[in-house]
Amino acid sequence: MTNRFLAAAAFSAALVTGLQAQAGAAFRFNSIDGGTIDLDSFSGRPVLVVNTASLCGFSGQYDDLQALQDTYGTKGLVVVAVPSDDFNQELPDDAAVKEYCAANFDLTLPMTEITSVTGSAAHPFYVWLKEEYGFVPGWNFNKVLLGPEGDVVATWGSVTNPTSAAITSKIEPLLN
Repeated sequence: MTNRFLAAAAFSAALVTGLQAQAGAAFRFNSIDGGTIDLDSFSGRPVLVVNTASLCGFSGQYDDLQALQDTYGTKGLVVVAVPSDDFNQELPDDAAVKEYCAANFDLTLPMTEITSVTGSAAHPFYVWLKEEYGFVPGWNFNKVLLGPEGDVVATWGSVTNPTSAAITSKIEPLLN
């Protein structure tokens, strides 16, 4: 009886831990401003995670990411930019990325340090996206919308503008 109880308790704990990991909980990124960006801290809010690159032809989307944050942030949305050099279009270091984004786009949204989003060095969040949803960024400015419970609501490629109806129509129902 005790062994079954212990086995059931261990199974329940593993299940809860697995569900938390699947729901995007406990994914932490190093912040470009120091400290960490903990996706779990945004529980109850929709989060748009975007892998970015300063020297990419899509870098004009930074303005649209900031516009989303400005428009929907007070209603709960969090936009997180994840600079990456996986496609060889990022500046050489975090300080240069931060300066470039501040000077050219006046970004105030949370931004991570330069982070790998593909391959064997991919951040655990992107490994989870690949394993659980089959989503791997094919280029810069791929977007992942997490619902308030941390589940993946939708993903989009580079060509989908952040302020397009395709994206805002998925965000709006998730807002407070």
